[in-house]
Amino acid sequence: MKKTSIISILFFLMFNSFSFAQENAMVRVRALGVSPDVSDNIGGNIAINNESVPEVDFSYFFHPNFAVELILATATHDVNLNGTGSLGSVSLLPPTLLAQYHMDFGMFKPYVGAGINYTIFYGEVPGDMASTKYDDSFGYALQLGTDIKVAQNMYLNFDVKKLYLQTDATVDTGSGVVKAEVDIDPLLVGVGIGFRF
Repeated sequence: MKKTSIISILFFLMFNSFSFAQENAMVRVRALGVSPDVSDNIGGNIAINNESVPEVDFSYFFHPNFAVELILATATHDVNLNGTGSLGSVSLLPPTLLAQYHMDFGMFKPYVGAGINYTIFYGEVPGDMASTKYDDSFGYALQLGTDIKVAQNMYLNFDVKKLYLQTDATVDTGSGVVKAEVDIDPLLVGVGIGFRF
């Protein structure tokens, strides 16, 4: 399936669910810190920088304690092959669908979640290499956070997610092709505002 088709389906589901949700819907906007925890099968030579990006998520509550959440964010990272040179940059779009359990302690409403993501790699810039390519892949995610009520239907949100992402990278150095299996596994730390409808 083409990347554009996957993105179109996700956006259709997101907006269709949101319009259906009405008073059981929640929308959050967060500032997100993305910290990859990188490992590879070529001696730990690949390094990926941290990034700060905006994030939007849409939630639907089937029950006061149970919800599903679709998270959308994209980040562009610089990639280096230590001791060899720059692998340029690549953008990641990892839409993530989570099932959540919410608790209620008055103003404080903590939650835990777990789910799946499909990471789309795009916009590769090869840097010092002739070309770079990263394969899209499925992974899973864990989540811990809390909503703090600050006004009617308005919440301050703190959220931490761990995504388990893996890709097969193909790098043409100009004198040969290097293939690597790379675990990116970013930690996502976010703070933002949520609105309940």
